[in-house]
Amino acid sequence: MKRSIPNYALYGDQAQPGWVDSFNIEWIPQRSRPYNWKIRPHIHDAFIQILYLQSGAVEALVNDAKWTAHSPCLVVIPAQTVHGFHFTPDTDGPAVTAAQKPLESMASLVMPELVQIIRTPAVIAMPEENSHSATLMMLFREVEREWRLHALGQAAAGMSLLIAVLVQIARIGNAIGPAPAVVNSRKTGQVEKFRALVDKHFRKRLAIDAYAGELGVTAGQLSRLCRDVLGVSALDVINARIVHEAQRELVYGGTGIKQIAAALGFADEAYFGRFFRKHTGVGPKQFREDARARLAESSAAIGVPNR
Repeated sequence: MKRSIPNYALYGDQAQPGWVDSFNIEWIPQRSRPYNWKIRPHIHDAFIQILYLQSGAVEALVNDAKWTAHSPCLVVIPAQTVHGFHFTPDTDGPAVTAAQKPLESMASLVMPELVQIIRTPAVIAMPEENSHSATLMMLFREVEREWRLHALGQAAAGMSLLIAVLVQIARIGNAIGPAPAVVNSRKTGQVEKFRALVDKHFRKRLAIDAYAGELGVTAGQLSRLCRDVLGVSALDVINARIVHEAQRELVYGGTGIKQIAAALGFADEAYFGRFFRKHTGVGPKQFREDARARLAESSAAIGVPNR
Protein backbone atom coordinates (compact mmCIF):
# COMPACT_ATOMS: atom_id res chain seq x y z
CA MET A 1 0.00 0.00 0.00
CA LYS A 2 1.34 3.42 -0.93
CA ARG A 3 2.15 5.51 2.11
CA SER A 4 0.98 9.09 1.88
CA ILE A 5 2.74 11.70 4.01
CA PRO A 6 0.79 14.97 4.26
CA ASN A 7 2.41 18.12 2.87
CA TYR A 8 1.57 21.26 4.83
CA ALA A 9 2.63 24.89 4.93
CA LEU A 10 1.74 24.76 8.64
CA TYR A 11 0.48 21.59 10.25
CA GLY A 12 -3.17 21.14 9.33
CA ASP A 13 -3.12 23.93 6.71
CA GLN A 14 -2.97 23.48 2.95
CA ALA A 15 0.57 23.76 1.59
CA GLN A 16 1.49 27.09 0.09
CA PRO A 17 3.25 27.20 -3.29
CA GLY A 18 7.01 27.00 -3.06
CA TRP A 19 7.56 30.27 -4.89
CA VAL A 20 6.06 32.30 -2.04
CA ASP A 21 8.75 34.25 -0.17
CA SER A 22 7.09 34.12 3.23
CA PHE A 23 7.58 33.45 6.92
CA ASN A 24 5.35 32.78 9.88
CA ILE A 25 5.82 32.62 13.64
CA GLU A 26 3.56 31.19 16.30
CA TRP A 27 3.88 29.64 19.74
CA ILE A 28 4.01 25.87 20.07
CA PRO A 29 0.77 25.55 22.12
CA GLN A 30 -1.21 27.41 19.43
CA ARG A 31 -0.68 24.62 16.91
CA SER A 32 -0.16 21.64 19.22
CA ARG A 33 -2.78 21.96 21.96
CA PRO A 34 -5.75 21.49 19.55
CA TYR A 35 -4.12 18.20 18.43
CA ASN A 36 -3.58 17.00 22.01
CA TRP A 37 0.11 17.94 21.71
CA LYS A 38 0.68 15.34 18.97
CA ILE A 39 1.75 16.46 15.50
CA ARG A 40 1.64 13.49 13.13
CA PRO A 41 4.41 12.89 10.55
CA HIS A 42 4.24 15.30 7.63
CA ILE A 43 6.49 17.42 5.42
CA HIS A 44 6.79 21.03 4.32
CA ASP A 45 7.73 20.92 0.65
CA ALA A 46 9.44 24.32 0.49
CA PHE A 47 9.59 25.55 4.08
CA ILE A 48 12.10 25.22 6.92
CA GLN A 49 10.94 25.19 10.54
CA ILE A 50 12.94 26.30 13.58
CA LEU A 51 11.50 25.54 17.02
CA TYR A 52 12.89 26.88 20.28
CA LEU A 53 11.58 25.03 23.35
CA GLN A 54 11.79 27.29 26.38
CA SER A 55 9.88 24.84 28.56
CA GLY A 56 8.63 21.28 28.39
CA ALA A 57 9.97 18.44 26.28
CA VAL A 58 9.38 16.73 22.95
CA GLU A 59 9.64 13.33 21.36
CA ALA A 60 10.60 14.13 17.80
CA LEU A 61 10.46 11.90 14.74
CA VAL A 62 12.82 13.31 12.14
CA ASN A 63 12.89 11.28 8.93
CA ASP A 64 13.07 7.80 10.47
CA ALA A 65 15.06 8.71 13.62
CA LYS A 66 13.42 9.33 17.01
CA TRP A 67 14.76 11.86 19.50
CA THR A 68 13.77 12.95 22.99
CA ALA A 69 14.74 16.48 23.92
CA HIS A 70 14.13 18.65 26.99
CA SER A 71 14.07 22.43 27.15
CA PRO A 72 15.95 24.52 26.48
CA CYS A 73 16.60 23.16 23.01
CA LEU A 74 16.39 24.01 19.33
CA VAL A 75 14.94 21.84 16.60
CA VAL A 76 15.78 22.55 12.94
CA ILE A 77 13.56 20.91 10.30
CA PRO A 78 14.61 21.66 6.70
CA ALA A 79 12.17 21.52 3.81
CA GLN A 80 11.12 18.05 2.63
CA THR A 81 12.10 16.47 5.95
CA VAL A 82 9.49 14.05 7.31
CA HIS A 83 8.84 15.03 10.91
CA GLY A 84 6.35 14.63 13.74
CA PHE A 85 6.25 15.76 17.36
CA HIS A 86 4.75 14.69 20.68
CA PHE A 87 5.12 17.58 23.12
CA THR A 88 4.53 17.49 26.85
CA PRO A 89 1.59 19.73 27.85
CA ASP A 90 3.91 22.24 29.56
CA THR A 91 5.85 22.91 26.34
CA ASP A 92 6.13 26.49 25.16
CA GLY A 93 8.33 28.48 22.84
CA PRO A 94 8.32 30.00 19.35
CA ALA A 95 8.11 28.05 16.09
CA VAL A 96 9.14 29.80 12.88
CA THR A 97 8.25 28.58 9.39
CA ALA A 98 9.99 30.23 6.43
CA ALA A 99 10.51 29.70 2.71
CA GLN A 100 13.82 27.85 2.54
CA LYS A 101 15.16 28.76 -0.91
CA PRO A 102 15.13 32.55 -0.33
CA LEU A 103 16.73 31.99 3.08
CA GLU A 104 19.48 29.86 1.51
CA SER A 105 20.08 32.55 -1.14
CA MET A 106 20.53 35.23 1.51
CA ALA A 107 22.76 33.00 3.64
CA SER A 108 25.01 32.13 0.69
CA LEU A 109 25.75 35.83 0.24
CA VAL A 110 26.33 36.91 3.84
CA MET A 111 27.60 33.74 5.60
CA PRO A 112 27.82 30.66 3.34
CA GLU A 113 28.36 28.25 6.24
CA LEU A 114 24.78 28.93 7.33
CA VAL A 115 23.49 27.07 4.26
CA GLN A 116 24.55 23.76 5.79
CA ILE A 117 22.71 24.61 9.01
CA ILE A 118 19.59 25.39 6.97
CA ARG A 119 19.79 22.06 5.12
CA THR A 120 20.63 19.80 8.06
CA PRO A 121 17.96 18.40 10.40
CA ALA A 122 19.16 18.90 13.97
CA VAL A 123 18.10 18.66 17.59
CA ILE A 124 20.31 20.97 19.65
CA ALA A 125 20.28 20.60 23.43
CA MET A 126 21.36 23.75 25.25
CA PRO A 127 22.74 23.99 28.80
CA GLU A 128 20.22 25.09 31.43
CA GLU A 129 22.37 28.09 32.21
CA ASN A 130 23.55 29.68 28.98
CA SER A 131 24.23 33.10 27.55
CA HIS A 132 22.30 32.53 24.34
CA SER A 133 18.70 32.26 25.54
CA ALA A 134 18.13 36.00 25.96
CA THR A 135 19.56 36.82 22.53
CA LEU A 136 17.55 34.08 20.86
CA MET A 137 14.31 35.23 22.45
CA MET A 138 15.00 38.85 21.52
CA LEU A 139 15.42 37.78 17.90
CA PHE A 140 12.32 35.59 17.89
CA ARG A 141 10.32 38.46 19.44
CA GLU A 142 11.53 40.77 16.66
CA VAL A 143 10.51 38.18 14.07
CA GLU A 144 7.06 38.07 15.67
CA ARG A 145 6.81 41.85 15.74
CA GLU A 146 7.73 42.06 12.07
CA TRP A 147 5.27 39.31 11.16
CA ARG A 148 2.43 41.22 12.85
CA LEU A 149 3.44 44.58 11.39
CA HIS A 150 2.35 44.01 7.76
CA ALA A 151 4.50 46.93 6.62
CA LEU A 152 6.61 47.74 3.59
CA GLY A 153 9.55 45.33 3.30
CA GLN A 154 8.07 42.78 5.72
CA ALA A 155 9.51 39.74 3.92
CA ALA A 156 12.97 41.32 3.63
CA ALA A 157 13.05 42.35 7.29
CA GLY A 158 11.69 39.02 8.50
CA MET A 159 14.16 36.98 6.46
CA SER A 160 17.03 39.19 7.65
CA LEU A 161 16.03 38.55 11.25
CA LEU A 162 15.94 34.82 10.56
CA ILE A 163 19.48 35.03 9.21
CA ALA A 164 20.39 36.56 12.59
CA VAL A 165 18.66 33.61 14.31
CA LEU A 166 20.74 31.21 12.21
CA VAL A 167 23.93 33.11 13.09
CA GLN A 168 23.03 32.67 16.75
CA ILE A 169 22.48 28.94 16.19
CA ALA A 170 25.93 28.76 14.59
CA ARG A 171 27.41 30.54 17.61
CA ILE A 172 25.69 28.10 19.96
CA GLY A 173 27.23 25.24 18.00
CA ASN A 174 30.62 26.89 18.24
CA ALA A 175 30.26 27.36 22.00
CA ILE A 176 28.91 23.93 22.98
CA GLY A 177 30.38 21.87 20.15
CA PRO A 178 29.03 20.96 16.73
CA ALA A 179 25.25 20.96 16.57
CA PRO A 180 24.18 17.31 16.71
CA ALA A 181 22.66 16.61 13.33
CA VAL A 182 19.96 13.98 13.27
CA VAL A 183 21.49 10.65 12.38
CA ASN A 184 19.71 9.37 9.32
CA SER A 185 19.35 5.76 8.32
CA ARG A 186 21.06 4.40 5.23
CA LYS A 187 17.78 4.75 3.32
CA THR A 188 17.40 8.39 4.27
CA GLY A 189 21.02 9.08 3.39
CA GLN A 190 20.55 7.65 -0.08
CA VAL A 191 17.40 9.70 -0.62
CA GLU A 192 19.19 12.86 0.51
CA LYS A 193 21.98 12.15 -1.99
CA PHE A 194 19.34 11.66 -4.68
CA ARG A 195 17.67 14.97 -3.86
CA ALA A 196 21.04 16.72 -3.95
CA LEU A 197 21.65 15.27 -7.42
CA VAL A 198 18.20 16.36 -8.56
CA ASP A 199 18.86 19.88 -7.28
CA LYS A 200 22.08 19.93 -9.31
CA HIS A 201 20.83 18.35 -12.54
CA PHE A 202 17.04 18.89 -12.77
CA ARG A 203 17.41 21.30 -15.70
CA LYS A 204 18.98 18.51 -17.76
CA ARG A 205 15.82 16.36 -17.58
CA LEU A 206 17.83 13.27 -16.71
CA ALA A 207 16.04 9.92 -16.61
CA ILE A 208 15.61 8.11 -13.30
CA ASP A 209 18.07 5.48 -14.53
CA ALA A 210 20.80 8.14 -14.67
CA TYR A 211 20.23 9.16 -11.05
CA ALA A 212 19.95 5.53 -9.94
CA GLY A 213 23.23 4.67 -11.66
CA GLU A 214 24.96 7.54 -9.89
CA LEU A 215 23.73 6.14 -6.57
CA GLY A 216 24.56 2.52 -7.39
CA VAL A 217 20.96 1.27 -7.29
CA THR A 218 18.30 0.36 -9.85
CA ALA A 219 15.52 2.73 -10.85
CA GLY A 220 13.01 0.51 -9.05
CA GLN A 221 15.09 0.50 -5.88
CA LEU A 222 15.40 4.27 -6.01
CA SER A 223 11.64 4.72 -6.25
CA ARG A 224 11.08 2.29 -3.38
CA LEU A 225 13.57 4.24 -1.26
CA CYS A 226 11.73 7.48 -2.01
CA ARG A 227 8.37 5.93 -1.16
CA ASP A 228 9.72 4.51 2.09
CA VAL A 229 11.28 7.80 3.23
CA LEU A 230 9.17 10.49 1.55
CA GLY A 231 5.95 8.72 0.60
CA VAL A 232 6.37 9.62 -3.10
CA SER A 233 8.17 8.11 -6.09
CA ALA A 234 11.55 9.17 -7.47
CA LEU A 235 9.79 10.68 -10.48
CA ASP A 236 7.58 12.71 -8.14
CA VAL A 237 10.72 14.15 -6.51
CA ILE A 238 12.16 15.18 -9.88
CA ASN A 239 8.91 16.64 -11.15
CA ALA A 240 8.29 18.57 -7.92
CA ARG A 241 11.70 20.24 -8.26
CA ILE A 242 10.99 21.23 -11.86
CA VAL A 243 7.54 22.59 -11.00
CA HIS A 244 8.98 24.56 -8.06
CA GLU A 245 11.57 26.23 -10.30
CA ALA A 246 9.02 26.85 -13.06
CA GLN A 247 6.67 28.58 -10.61
CA ARG A 248 9.41 30.84 -9.31
CA GLU A 249 10.55 31.76 -12.82
CA LEU A 250 6.99 32.47 -13.94
CA VAL A 251 6.28 34.72 -10.96
CA TYR A 252 9.58 36.51 -10.42
CA GLY A 253 11.49 36.06 -13.68
CA GLY A 254 11.41 38.44 -16.60
CA THR A 255 11.73 35.89 -19.41
CA GLY A 256 8.98 34.49 -21.59
CA ILE A 257 7.37 31.08 -21.18
CA LYS A 258 9.24 29.72 -24.19
CA GLN A 259 12.57 30.69 -22.64
CA ILE A 260 11.60 29.20 -19.28
CA ALA A 261 10.65 25.94 -21.00
CA ALA A 262 14.01 25.78 -22.76
CA ALA A 263 15.94 26.58 -19.57
CA LEU A 264 14.17 23.70 -17.80
CA GLY A 265 15.08 21.22 -20.54
CA PHE A 266 11.77 20.98 -22.40
CA ALA A 267 11.86 20.44 -26.15
CA ASP A 268 9.16 23.03 -26.79
CA GLU A 269 6.74 25.38 -25.08
CA ALA A 270 3.71 23.16 -25.74
CA TYR A 271 5.28 20.17 -23.97
CA PHE A 272 6.20 22.36 -21.02
CA GLY A 273 2.64 23.71 -20.91
CA ARG A 274 1.13 20.22 -20.77
CA PHE A 275 3.60 19.17 -18.05
CA PHE A 276 2.91 22.28 -15.97
CA ARG A 277 -0.87 21.97 -16.30
CA LYS A 278 -0.74 18.30 -15.30
CA HIS A 279 1.08 19.12 -12.05
CA THR A 280 -0.58 22.41 -11.11
CA GLY A 281 -4.01 22.30 -12.69
CA VAL A 282 -3.47 25.50 -14.73
CA GLY A 283 -1.35 26.52 -17.70
CA PRO A 284 1.85 28.56 -17.29
CA LYS A 285 0.33 31.79 -18.64
CA GLN A 286 -2.71 31.60 -16.36
CA PHE A 287 -0.54 30.70 -13.37
CA ARG A 288 1.71 33.72 -14.01
CA GLU A 289 -1.26 36.09 -14.30
CA ASP A 290 -3.00 34.72 -11.19
CA ALA A 291 0.18 34.68 -9.07
CA ARG A 292 1.22 38.21 -10.02
CA ALA A 293 -2.30 39.47 -9.34
CA ARG A 294 -2.13 37.83 -5.92
CA LEU A 295 1.19 39.52 -5.19
CA ALA A 296 -0.18 42.87 -6.35
CA GLU A 297 -3.16 42.49 -4.03
CA SER A 298 -0.86 41.67 -1.11
CA SER A 299 1.29 44.72 -1.87
CA ALA A 300 -1.77 46.98 -2.06
CA ALA A 301 -3.03 45.61 1.27
CA ILE A 302 0.12 46.76 3.06
CA GLY A 303 0.50 49.99 1.11
CA VAL A 304 3.33 49.04 -1.24
CA PRO A 305 3.18 51.22 -4.37
CA ASN A 306 2.92 49.40 -7.73
CA ARG A 307 5.74 50.05 -10.11
